[in-house]
Amino acid sequence: MISKETVLQQMSYNLDSIDIEGVGNKIPGKVRDSYVVGDKRLLVTSDRLSAFDVILSTIPFKGQVLNDMAAYWFDRTAHIIENHIISRPHPNVFLAREAEILPIEVIVRGYLTGSAWRDYHGGKDVSGIKLPEGLRKSEKFAEPLLTPSTKAAHGEHDEPISSEEIVKQGIVSAPLWEEVSQKALELFEFGSKVAAEQGLILVDTKYEFGLLDDGNGGKKLILADEVHTSDSSRYWIKDKYAEAYETGEEPPKLDKEFVRAWLIEQGYLGEGTPPSFEDDFRAEVALKYIEAFETITGQTFEAKPKNIKDDVQAAISGLKLG
Repeated sequence: MISKETVLQQMSYNLDSIDIEGVGNKIPGKVRDSYVVGDKRLLVTSDRLSAFDVILSTIPFKGQVLNDMAAYWFDRTAHIIENHIISRPHPNVFLAREAEILPIEVIVRGYLTGSAWRDYHGGKDVSGIKLPEGLRKSEKFAEPLLTPSTKAAHGEHDEPISSEEIVKQGIVSAPLWEEVSQKALELFEFGSKVAAEQGLILVDTKYEFGLLDDGNGGKKLILADEVHTSDSSRYWIKDKYAEAYETGEEPPKLDKEFVRAWLIEQGYLGEGTPPSFEDDFRAEVALKYIEAFETITGQTFEAKPKNIKDDVQAAISGLKLG
């Protein structure tokens, strides 16, 4: 793994935002900014860090780490469902097919933790699912739960929604939602199996799906955005889980939940002014992201300090998008 010194050297080059000329209007996201050019979309993964649906800071190499992880999983899951990726012209950039993204984030949960635990502990249903009484934090569900949420407008919070309401409100048709649900559960099952081979537990994860023309006058379902990254998923260390669960401790993890935990300790839950991130803490966060990538994939993360903004501009200027 690269050194903390290298991470600190990259700090002044963190990719917060980028404006690319000649490729359409920028569509900002929490972490990714995109540009639509005809039937293609450029996805630039920044180094921005978000939690509780709020952009908090930037983390060295985070954009490349997420893209490395997404590329690994897009390749590994292509046998389950087609995805939108065409190519990767830069470590922080994907060129993808423009798709009609479904307005629902599909969250699959294998364990009772995170926002599901907070809702359950507060006496609420979890995306319309009434869970039995007496469950403990970090307890494994008998079967993975599908807990969707609406995709909020930029700067707003996602809201849980039940599968029944998705169909009832006409957000997604019943046949399409059945296909989405099936694919999400298949992806989670496969991701859990691969994670277990690496000594990890895939605790929960978020999927986004879209529709593309199938060439026969219809639409086909595809996987979009990212998949099984440490931004969209929780991972626990498998051989440490049982002891932690029995003692009521938080299972050791390989994701950004530790950032959420730190924010909660500071009294921040997404409202008001977030606490400041010192450079040393940002470097530690970067190293945790890199550790997560290397542990999850079994690959070595490779990067050198450089001006990412100039690098991205140069890579995109050479693309033929017409």
